[in-house]
Amino acid sequence: MSIIQLSKRQMEILDIVKRNQPITSEHIADKVNLTRATLRPDLTILTMLGILEARPKVGYYYSGKSLISIMGSFIKNINIMDVKSVPVVVSEDTTIYDAIVTMFLEDTGNIYVQSKGFLSGIISRKDFIKITLGNQDIKSMPVAMIMTRMPNIIYCEADESIYDAAVKIIEHQVDSLPIVEKTQDEKGMERLKILGKISKTTITSAMVNIGNE
Repeated sequence: MSIIQLSKRQMEILDIVKRNQPITSEHIADKVNLTRATLRPDLTILTMLGILEARPKVGYYYSGKSLISIMGSFIKNINIMDVKSVPVVVSEDTTIYDAIVTMFLEDTGNIYVQSKGFLSGIISRKDFIKITLGNQDIKSMPVAMIMTRMPNIIYCEADESIYDAAVKIIEHQVDSLPIVEKTQDEKGMERLKILGKISKTTITSAMVNIGNE
């Protein structure tokens, strides 16, 4: 799969550098019968992409990096906090009925549950479907009765990339992950503070934005 498509001239420049490195821009221009000014944008693009390396008074080198590896490195450097969305959060004593209403009003696939300001659980649409198929009184039963609790909550921390998040989403077959910050409560116990949400949709939107740019 080709992620970045180089122009015919850029491919020709790349081939010349591979065969004659190190080579100056003057010599490259001579080989393609063009002026240095004409080649300057192409050399700038190839250098910025990391495919070529330029050394003063020496010339251009081929870095050895492929387009795929360059794009992979780029994606691994996009922090999830730059693309995060706002999570839908309810308290543990919220009724299942109210949580279902909230889920549809907010058009979300997961609801995060917190207690005393810390993440305590996650509820998915599948959880709601299971409980509503029974004869339970969802207007009085709290979400704490059906939510997934720690240590079964998969999450991301603020310093992770969208690549890291995508790997976790695929490995654990979930639609979204809470972004958290580890902290401590008044008893010194480790807790998770919700900072945001990363989902399949936000990752896909980030990829579309990269393509547009």
